[in-house]
Amino acid sequence: MPALPRPASGPGSRYTARAATTRLRPAPARRHTDITALTHRLTTRDLWLTAMVHEHRVLTAPQIARLAFGSLRSAQRRLRTLHQHAVLDSFRPLVQTGSAPEHYTLGPAGAALLAAHTGCELPVLRWRPTSTGRIAYSPSLGHDVGANELLTHLAAHSRHTPGSGLTLWLSERSCARRWDDMIRPDAYAHWQDLPSTAESPRALPFFLEYDTGTQSLSRVEAKLAGYAAFTTSTGTRPALLIHTRTASRDRAIRQRLTQPARDLDLRVATSSMDFTTDTPWGPWWTPLEPAARRTTLTGLAAHWTDLTPAAGLEPNDADTALTLPVPPLPPTAQA
Repeated sequence: MPALPRPASGPGSRYTARAATTRLRPAPARRHTDITALTHRLTTRDLWLTAMVHEHRVLTAPQIARLAFGSLRSAQRRLRTLHQHAVLDSFRPLVQTGSAPEHYTLGPAGAALLAAHTGCELPVLRWRPTSTGRIAYSPSLGHDVGANELLTHLAAHSRHTPGSGLTLWLSERSCARRWDDMIRPDAYAHWQDLPSTAESPRALPFFLEYDTGTQSLSRVEAKLAGYAAFTTSTGTRPALLIHTRTASRDRAIRQRLTQPARDLDLRVATSSMDFTTDTPWGPWWTPLEPAARRTTLTGLAAHWTDLTPAAGLEPNDADTALTLPVPPLPPTAQA
């Protein structure tokens, strides 16, 4: 099975911190800024994809295909059309071997379209013409793509297994908007699974820390205090999942964090890229508990019966329609 993307730098890295190519549009498309002309061209899936790319900053063509299309080829055809009309921007980063997939970000027409659709002014989106370049050259590109790779697999699972998958997925930016005074996880999500028709769905609300090995163990340990403060102050208890780059890093984190997690009464589980490939819902997660064994996300939900969703997710907590959660999967109806 193919491994998830490696970190942006350091041992095992695949991405460099600069773009190799940026796809150019035909001259008429580059001049096109009138979003009213797009109203008869865009489907509800296109509108969802525009919001999704803005929410998660950058998504690759395979990730988008996994979430919303029947095949990579059909996704690429539609993505080319959206790129030609400046709804999306794209670039392809340099890699040490082979070639990277096309990476998509929000384009100028997409930013104007999203602002109009949500009733916001364009500056509220914090989009700039240089946004794609900043993302392409960012040293955190590999981290962001890796976290999105993990979560798009989880979100897309319900397309093939009804009743299982993500019902909610917030990006790092959305998490910071809600809880930056205490924690800043790489994502927050709700995993749901229906083991059998005789049982009710099992839910696993969780924060994700996507660890690429660039932070010291002491800094990773220091994050636990914020999660403990969050649990105490909000009266809610999501799990904390830490996904690491290698099995050795996973062992080091477990050795360092097991006792602090127990002292703070946190529900923490770890996994690594050496275990988790394209089935991250599988038996790859180990609770930070003595003699614990690897289990599935559903197994974690069954093991931790006191989990509750995080506070601050109600619709009235959103400042604007733009800050409402974007559904992990597109709507089924097409315009």
